[in-house]
Amino acid sequence: MLDFETKMNNYAELLVRHGMNIQEGQLVNLTGELFHRDLLNKVAHQAYLAGAKHVNVDFVDPFHAHLRVLHSVNPEFLEYAPDFSPAKFNQLVDTNGAVLRLQGSEEPTILADLPPKAINAMQLSSRKSLKRYYDEGVSKSQVQWTVAGAATPKWAKRIFPELDEEQAYIALWNEIFHICRVDKPDFLQAWQTHDRKLQHRALKLTELKIKELHFTGPGTDFKVYLTPKARFRGGSDTGARQVPYQCNIPTEECFTTPDFRLTTGKIRVTRPFPINGKLIVGLKVEFKNGEITHFDADVGKETFAAYIKSDEGALRLGEVALVGIDSPIYQSGRVFEEILYDENAACHVAIGSAYKFCLEGGEKMSPEELAAVGCNISNVHTDMMISDENTDVTATTHSGKTIPLLIKGCWQEPFL
Repeated sequence: MLDFETKMNNYAELLVRHGMNIQEGQLVNLTGELFHRDLLNKVAHQAYLAGAKHVNVDFVDPFHAHLRVLHSVNPEFLEYAPDFSPAKFNQLVDTNGAVLRLQGSEEPTILADLPPKAINAMQLSSRKSLKRYYDEGVSKSQVQWTVAGAATPKWAKRIFPELDEEQAYIALWNEIFHICRVDKPDFLQAWQTHDRKLQHRALKLTELKIKELHFTGPGTDFKVYLTPKARFRGGSDTGARQVPYQCNIPTEECFTTPDFRLTTGKIRVTRPFPINGKLIVGLKVEFKNGEITHFDADVGKETFAAYIKSDEGALRLGEVALVGIDSPIYQSGRVFEEILYDENAACHVAIGSAYKFCLEGGEKMSPEELAAVGCNISNVHTDMMISDENTDVTATTHSGKTIPLLIKGCWQEPFL
């Protein structure tokens, strides 16, 4: 058993060595909330040991976003983004830098009761201002980017309501340490083994040349279609510096880009998920001819309605991902109310923007070519979990073969 401080140091090293995989002379940008200061200091320390040329740390405060939405005198001001924001990220793209963003808010519900339309406007303005970073840095792997979790007391209390806040905070960190495999001395080797498993699984799925994925379970009878150009991704990516890096820590998924035009059927979302600080609970969605035609939710219906009106592509699928119940996040028995964790507990689909890099030659396709294969374009992207221990996933190939991928949430041969 490793002590808490050792596990935290391991976690910082994991984010630097396996996550961003920082190289000598590289520019590094770290982003997290003020509460994450101690962890960010540890990450910066490890980054310099790895050879970083310069480490910039952006501290954000959730109260600032709340103040902006609540007190902006002109609603149009929420659509403004200053020029200095993209300038920094453009330099990271130009120099093939490394980027880390920590998820886990000190005030997880601070935006929950604010007008969804106003929050969407603010979020979209930021996303649009960083278009080059997302189009080239992220989608084309010009930067080595990683998203990871960091516990906070109020987030922890939501996950462990039976504990007091301090106990919950420690309990959540210990869950994160275990899920991220840093509670053992050989954590870097464990991640290399896990990465090879995901890479192998993604390759096997791609080789099947799947035409249709059929999800069935309580409240779900749903079909997602793939173009022959679809390629599954899983595990690490390779950046412009020709070194591997891990986009999400943790990660348990194999994912691809669907042909959104053919999506059909109904889904029951199996886990709550947040949109702009509001938890969407008990969501049921129906698709027809590739678009959402009906939905209902126990909690957060208004927020979801505003979100899918963000732009034309917000009604359509941009991603489909397969995750088995062997995931340590699922095995924990907990819902984390943080998409980075919950999406890696279950199969999921995302409404919004699609990944061009999950299409053969996708990064070089023209807008017309992308449209011809049903690659969705949007300024938003959010995941919805659609499986559990009662869900089956069956693939039908372009050659007509039917192959079970997951039965009762369990991976089948040869995907184990």
